[in-house]
Amino acid sequence: MNLQNPKKFKMLIDQAHESALNVLRPISRKYDKAEQSYPKELDMFASLIDGMNDGGEGINAGAAVGKRGNTDSGNKNGVNMSTVLGVIEMCYGDTGLLLSMPRQGLGNSAIAAVANDEQLERFKGTWAAMAITEPGCGSDSAAIRTTATKDGNDYILNGEKIFVTSGERADAIVVWATLDKKLGRAAIKSFVVPKGTPGMKVERLEHKLGIKASDTAVIRFIDCRVPAENLLGHAEIDVAKGFAGVMETFDNTRPLVAAMAVGCAKASLERIKEIFKDQLDENYRTPYLQTSHIAAQIYRMEAEWEAARLLTMKAAWMADNKKPNSREASISKAKAGRICNEITLKCVELAASVGYNEEELLEKWARDSKILDIFEGTQQIQQLIIARRELAKSSSELK
Repeated sequence: MNLQNPKKFKMLIDQAHESALNVLRPISRKYDKAEQSYPKELDMFASLIDGMNDGGEGINAGAAVGKRGNTDSGNKNGVNMSTVLGVIEMCYGDTGLLLSMPRQGLGNSAIAAVANDEQLERFKGTWAAMAITEPGCGSDSAAIRTTATKDGNDYILNGEKIFVTSGERADAIVVWATLDKKLGRAAIKSFVVPKGTPGMKVERLEHKLGIKASDTAVIRFIDCRVPAENLLGHAEIDVAKGFAGVMETFDNTRPLVAAMAVGCAKASLERIKEIFKDQLDENYRTPYLQTSHIAAQIYRMEAEWEAARLLTMKAAWMADNKKPNSREASISKAKAGRICNEITLKCVELAASVGYNEEELLEKWARDSKILDIFEGTQQIQQLIIARRELAKSSSELK
């Protein structure tokens, strides 16, 4: 793995960076205060991103992991890498606005991970949210209670989902449900439920600490009838494979969330370096132990940020090269989520009154950062997955 950004993505990164500065950053505070209001400025911007994606690798929330175990020689930097690099720059602008971007929902990654070829074509261009979490079933996705009962050529969904990002705005919801509770996690499948389907109701939108530009919904399913063809992948319950098929979705989305955290932390780091530029050695010639306390803290944060960035790139590179990346996806998410929290909060602290008021975006980035350590699996869940991979233990052996 080369530690530099691939040269072929330089234009993409530059465009994303300029978009972050000139499109997202100027409206960041506006939609932070106007919580749950849809950012209409994103419509044209999303169309531009669609055009970039049609031309090749771009910023695509549906970045596909593809079939694992491929040992083809060579080094490929594809859509997973380009998406991670683009997301970093976009979240340097605003995380909540990126999460509000049409056709860039986390549900699109779920579709890319497990859909068959016909479904990939049918749902192309669909803005898909993802509904996993339930009341009383937080990070333990295997404890899902929403049911999907076969009825002729349809499935009938019953249950409730919470914390659905873009749940009201998206064209469709990817809903995780169980075909048979007695068979445990192996029976959990995902279904694409189009907006407006009878029996699916948005109960309320949540008021949140951060990412206020993004709508977060509670959705209830009451005898919601969905065509069997909308079950992603295959309907067979493979007890031997267990939850592995569904977990491929997380292998897809966790590096993207890590990239969001890297981008948000980058914004805070850059601003704090501007504030204290007179105390910093831009060439890093001064030995660490001889610098001021503030400079030492900033240098330490930079080092941690760089580690998180490289771990995120590694997880994306492995996906592009069709290497199993479950462990690396969780490592990147755990590291980046934690470091983003630490960096954004420390920057607020170092900037004192400047960091705590709304004249700066430092306090907003600190609020936005917390969710990046929580959704797509908390810090504790990531560490549990990493431990299982390191020790070659199953979920039943290591809980």
